[in-house]
Amino acid sequence: MTNIFDEMRAALYSIWHRRWMALGIAWGLSLLGWLVVAMIPNSYESRARIYVQLDDMLAQQIGIGQGDRKQGVDRVRQTLTSAVNLEKVIRSTPIGADITTPKQMESAVLGLAKQIKVESSQENLFIITANYGNGSKSDAENAKVAQLIVQKMIDIFREENLAGNRGEMSTSLEFMDAQLAQRQKELAAAEQKRLQFEAQNPSLAGGAGAGLQKLEAARAELRGIDADLAAAQSALAAINGQLAGTPKTIAGVAGPVGGARGAYNQAQAELNGHRARGLTENHPDVIAARNQVNALRSAAAAEGGGGVSGVSNPAYTSLESIRGERQANVQALGARRAAAQQEISTLTAQQFSNPASAAEYQQITRDYGVLKEQYDKLLQNREQLRIRGSIETEHNAVRFQVIDPPTSPRSPVSPNRPVLLFGVLVMGLGAGVSGAFAVGQLRSTFSMASRLEKAIGLPVLGTISQTVTDSARELRKKRMKLFYAASSALGALFVILLTLEFVQRGMVA
Repeated sequence: MTNIFDEMRAALYSIWHRRWMALGIAWGLSLLGWLVVAMIPNSYESRARIYVQLDDMLAQQIGIGQGDRKQGVDRVRQTLTSAVNLEKVIRSTPIGADITTPKQMESAVLGLAKQIKVESSQENLFIITANYGNGSKSDAENAKVAQLIVQKMIDIFREENLAGNRGEMSTSLEFMDAQLAQRQKELAAAEQKRLQFEAQNPSLAGGAGAGLQKLEAARAELRGIDADLAAAQSALAAINGQLAGTPKTIAGVAGPVGGARGAYNQAQAELNGHRARGLTENHPDVIAARNQVNALRSAAAAEGGGGVSGVSNPAYTSLESIRGERQANVQALGARRAAAQQEISTLTAQQFSNPASAAEYQQITRDYGVLKEQYDKLLQNREQLRIRGSIETEHNAVRFQVIDPPTSPRSPVSPNRPVLLFGVLVMGLGAGVSGAFAVGQLRSTFSMASRLEKAIGLPVLGTISQTVTDSARELRKKRMKLFYAASSALGALFVILLTLEFVQRGMVA
């Protein structure tokens, strides 16, 4: 521990012995460093925040989703710092006042690209930041230019979305119109060709596909007629069976209608009428009529007298009327069946009479259908594009709102001049102390007896202190005063530079 303490004392003595050298080095490096710091221009930063509204109900109704609008905004944000846009910024701000050649413009664009940032802090929030510093301009001018750069970037951000969308939409509509005109010509030519072929081949009108559809429809109709005809024939057979089991007349008694015989005849006619209507034997009306007939039968037989004559059966007359109606229905269905068979024969003959013409007409019809489908789809797309363009441009689906306008910087963001000034001072003092120590190490002198003993390996019996005269002591005091004054002047100069820096910042505000 004693050795370390002795080494520190020796080092301090060596530095103090060469204090003027250390002070001179500190002065020289400090002045040089402060000059370099003074030559660094102040850079001022201006920033603005923009909110982009992407939610719009009308735009969503026509298919402009939030993702589509966000993608368009991101595209503009990514291309905002392109060379073309930066050149617009340079020409519209004082930066381009001294630019006369393309090479100077290229250099200015590259430099400005490094000083502008467009960041997205949230999904719909964008931050535009610009730094600017030019040594040939004052701090107030640099701060104003930084603000102008951000304002111009906001204008470009808005114009690229609005004007860019309009230009893109106009180009797209022109392309769609050109395609529609071309498809319309092709469709008109195909339709004219189809009409000419149908005029020359009227039997093939509608195409082979239409003929097959007609044939299939005729066959389906024939199957329906056959089913109806079978049902009608079955109904006719049933009525013929009922008619065969029903008598034409009902036995009766001659003479005046009355007494038990007349009542019996009336009850029998009533019973036959119920059966003719299709009522079963278990029906209440049939049972009642049958009981009445049975009750009157014995009384009519006992009455006797008078000639017996036949009475027309009303049930038989009704059944004959029904049979005539059903016979007419069967005849009508038969005629329809014959007509359907004739139509099927005609259509089948047409299908195989001229297969080449049918194939050609089918090709013409298919080509026309394809062109018609393409034209309709293109027309629909064009209308959707027109509506979409109107909403994006006139309705302005993407809306901008400047939340924070470009700030007017009050203090430079770089360089941090107070820290640099202090750092230069510390560096100068450190360099002076290091230089004095290094020179002391190079000189073959001994500041302490212990170091001399180590160097020669012999014991040192004693040391003789330096004796100075009064005049020498006065001279040493004057030199110490000068040293303190020079050291204080270095510190005062540092304070003055700091004061000037803060005053200069206050002038910008």
